[in-house]
Amino acid sequence: MDLANITGHKVTEFVLLGFPSLSPVLRLVLCSFLSTSYAFTLLGNLCIIWAVVRDTHLSHLPMYILLGNFSGLEMCYVSSTLPRMLVDVASPPGVISFRDCFLQFYFFFSLGATECFCLSSMALDRYLAICHPLRYPMLMSPQFCCTLSACCWVSGFLWFLVPIILISQLPFCGPNILDHFVCDPAPLLAASCSPAPLTQITCYALTSLIIFATSLFIVTTYGIVLQTVLKLPSAAGRRKAFSTCTSHLAVVSLFYGSIMVTYITPGSSGGSNKVVTAFYSMVTPLLNPLIYSLRNKEMMAALKRTLLRRR
Repeated sequence: MDLANITGHKVTEFVLLGFPSLSPVLRLVLCSFLSTSYAFTLLGNLCIIWAVVRDTHLSHLPMYILLGNFSGLEMCYVSSTLPRMLVDVASPPGVISFRDCFLQFYFFFSLGATECFCLSSMALDRYLAICHPLRYPMLMSPQFCCTLSACCWVSGFLWFLVPIILISQLPFCGPNILDHFVCDPAPLLAASCSPAPLTQITCYALTSLIIFATSLFIVTTYGIVLQTVLKLPSAAGRRKAFSTCTSHLAVVSLFYGSIMVTYITPGSSGGSNKVVTAFYSMVTPLLNPLIYSLRNKEMMAALKRTLLRRR
């Protein structure tokens, strides 16, 4: 049964404006770019998963177990919005049903919350490896890594349940136009017939809490890591310790920098929000495999070994 009929909403579908001012030529260019970036995102993350699973040097190391889980998450994250966006850009306007809109809302934000937890777990792994090297094999066993990854997924998919339920219960009587290319809370709240300050505060509070809590945990963790690394007697040891952290820090900077601009900075315009949302939901997952493979000699060697073995 349709969700709109259950809750008594008059609006049964929404129109995602996306980028309405684009000419047909620019739409074709954008479709080509989105298709190419989506294909390379899937291919790059699949290569990392393949290397982690197939290479015996990486498959039992906690750092790469978490990286393989993160690559699978990135594939799901980009798939929650990009295929739909491709269809809408190719044949505007982007009409989406009430149920599909909130399903996209749920998966997009739940996968984003899962990414915050996964990045925190990867920071925890680097902290234990550098600050507690003797206890690291016992603390970060492969079984614990799998449990930690499962907890990140469960926590992420539970985090935004309350705001999604609250927003879905709001009365939508038109206009049903959302000035975005995804079902985002801000345009959905703006499309509601009646103001909902409690729902807006709840959504903002939960979004801010997960962003600030996980980013503070990562910053604190790497602050301790930095103090430990600087105390190492050899320059080679310091370089090796820093090299295992730079890829993760680059991904964290890209992801948290863009989502803070979108969901924390007040007064940002709809056009800038759409650009920043496109960056962290599409460009960041595309860059992640490049960052981890180019900055990590072990990953590059594993990819070469698996490809040569496959041949």
